[in-house]
Amino acid sequence: MTERPLGATVLGYPRIGPNRELKRAVEGHWAGRVDADELEATSARLRRETWLELRDAGLGSVPGNTFSYYDQVLDAALTVGAVPERFAGLGGTPLDLLFAMARGREGVPALELTKFFDTNYHYLVPEIGPDTAFRLADRKPVAEFTEALAAGVRTRPVLLGPVTLLLLAKPAAGAPDGFAPLDRLDALLEVYARLLAELRRAGADWVQLDEPAFAADRSAEELAALGRAYRGLAGTPERPAILVAGYYGAWGSALATLADTPVEAIGLDLVAGVDDLTAAAGLRGLRDKTVLAGVVDGRNVWRTDLDAALAKAATLLGSVGRVEIGSSCPLLHVPYDVDVETGLTGSVRDRLAFARQKLGEIVTLDRALREGRDVVAGAFADAARRRNPDRSGERSDRVRGRLDALGTEHYRRGSAESRAAAQRTRLGLHPLPTTTIGSFPQTAGIRADRAAHRAGRLAGDEYEQRMRAEIERVIGLQESLGLDVLVHGEPERNDMVQYFAEQLDGFAATEHGWVQSYGSRCVRPPVLYADVSRPEPITVRWSGYAQSLTGRPVKAMLTGPVTILAWSFVRDDQPLGQTARQVALALRDEVRDLEAAGLRIIQVDEPALRELLPPRAADRKAYLDWAVDAFRLATGGAADSTQVHTHLCYSEFGEVVDAIDALGADVTTVEAARSKMEVVAALGAGIGRDIGPGVYDVHSPEVPSVEEIAELLRTARREVPLERLWANPDCGLKTRGEAEVVAALRNLVSAARAVREQPV
Repeated sequence: MTERPLGATVLGYPRIGPNRELKRAVEGHWAGRVDADELEATSARLRRETWLELRDAGLGSVPGNTFSYYDQVLDAALTVGAVPERFAGLGGTPLDLLFAMARGREGVPALELTKFFDTNYHYLVPEIGPDTAFRLADRKPVAEFTEALAAGVRTRPVLLGPVTLLLLAKPAAGAPDGFAPLDRLDALLEVYARLLAELRRAGADWVQLDEPAFAADRSAEELAALGRAYRGLAGTPERPAILVAGYYGAWGSALATLADTPVEAIGLDLVAGVDDLTAAAGLRGLRDKTVLAGVVDGRNVWRTDLDAALAKAATLLGSVGRVEIGSSCPLLHVPYDVDVETGLTGSVRDRLAFARQKLGEIVTLDRALREGRDVVAGAFADAARRRNPDRSGERSDRVRGRLDALGTEHYRRGSAESRAAAQRTRLGLHPLPTTTIGSFPQTAGIRADRAAHRAGRLAGDEYEQRMRAEIERVIGLQESLGLDVLVHGEPERNDMVQYFAEQLDGFAATEHGWVQSYGSRCVRPPVLYADVSRPEPITVRWSGYAQSLTGRPVKAMLTGPVTILAWSFVRDDQPLGQTARQVALALRDEVRDLEAAGLRIIQVDEPALRELLPPRAADRKAYLDWAVDAFRLATGGAADSTQVHTHLCYSEFGEVVDAIDALGADVTTVEAARSKMEVVAALGAGIGRDIGPGVYDVHSPEVPSVEEIAELLRTARREVPLERLWANPDCGLKTRGEAEVVAALRNLVSAARAVREQPV
């Protein structure tokens, strides 16, 4: 094996295209407007442009195999042949199989979707059993390497590491009790070894294997598996040099395990896992290895403090074989280019670095490390000037004074029993009421109206009239379907976080700052840069109008403080908990005004509660304390007779069930359809109030039948009394088509009625 130096690099790069070209091509393919050849042509162009951009930016090593049509975890499962039996025989092309596993087919449910560690990226959960026949089923990593080579770029193929792949998987249906996917490690390693050999024969010098699962607490067995995996893979004849990348936190004790293997390089996240800096200096096993110092933040958008980053990297010199500069994690979580954000004020934009700017920071730091800081002193000075403008106008003494004056009474409501009694009297709902999570399908016309209004082409009065007409239509539709608790449909909202951020002081919105959330779904996180306050009511006129149209209760819809923080790029100059309380105080004012407008039910969504949970158990209590306090501050002023809902989705809830209970919501709705109600047992035992487990997978185009929904509700009823159950979809409906939503909700209402009337 001939080993070239690794070179400065990033662990991954955005793949949706600077203008979301991949999203449009994939969704066009699903709709039948874009054939497979056109889709692949768009994808090939995006891959080539990415490789050339990274090479021309001056990186010493360019990552490859980071492109995906949907999700890199799904790609890894397909590469090693981990295809559940229910997808066998579907026919079609490999692309058809990929989308079937991601989205489902009629009668064939998709893989589960859940959050990727503590990020807002969602991955598809592989299903692996004792009989899963691992094989090198898809040579995508080799094909993309040779494709890049033909374009003049020798890439470093990036693969999800074998141990993390198994730790992210769930046991396949029918697996015996006690089986864990990690039991199949030795069989999986044979496939990885074969793939490494093929990559070497194709000309790869380096390969990157990602093991982010070790940013979390791991058992002795799991640590031993890591060591066994990389001793085995490093023994593969004629293989590329191996970089094992960890990110989203410190390696902890796993670093010593990995250092004792013969791999050539280890990546450290020195932003979220700075403790590894001290640990690395004392490990003899690193003295002949390259360490990739991840000192440029891959998850937030603030300019790097170049002096502090250089000091971190320089600390490693002399105690490891070689130091290279890199990103803390893949740049999948940040937008492409801040230079196109002409609408941002200069003082805010100057402080930001998106993916392209982070490339420049890495190259600058690499030169400083190799040639000395004086060589790039001008770049360092310019970065420091941009990072530190006058921020005195971004502090609000009024907001800080209000928070200082709060007492414990502002964080609590009446007892659960007194609230339930008051709400039964006020709402008059029967057992197993039906509702939706909030949004309804958004047509091209609605989106065009919003865009025209923002651009000044549609006057305010006309825009208001069109939104009211859509709300009236959606209220009438829900009444005709027989839903018990209605929503206004949210036609005025672009995104559940961005919409609120645009109307709160302290936030800035980008025009082109898109990042991938899952599949073709992209979000545009706002930038929280200053103290937060609410200058005027945000949702009251829309929710109040909807309630005026019907005698049935309408849910007002708010996004919770934790989720607003999780799905924004947040200031890094004060603790997150302090920022969360500022957002919560603004939402508390909104709750008060909604009650005054006659809204009897208010939903405060917190789908990101589990997402922000620190990977290490020792750090979790502090996070959960401030997260729960923020929710309780936002809702603590609501009257006992006002029913407070919250919604959580696509997460493993078992670890935070006590925190979910501590939120004190009267009704908690959760994603449950893909997992066939697995979550209900834990929540039913841990929460003494109402639960709405999702019975309709809104991320699949398939319409569930009445019997399918009824069976899910019967499963839930075995764990939770009927009088505490609600029937609802998994999540909001804005990405679905009108016809399928109407059919699904009609079936949901019929199924709920059947279960409600069925004897226990």
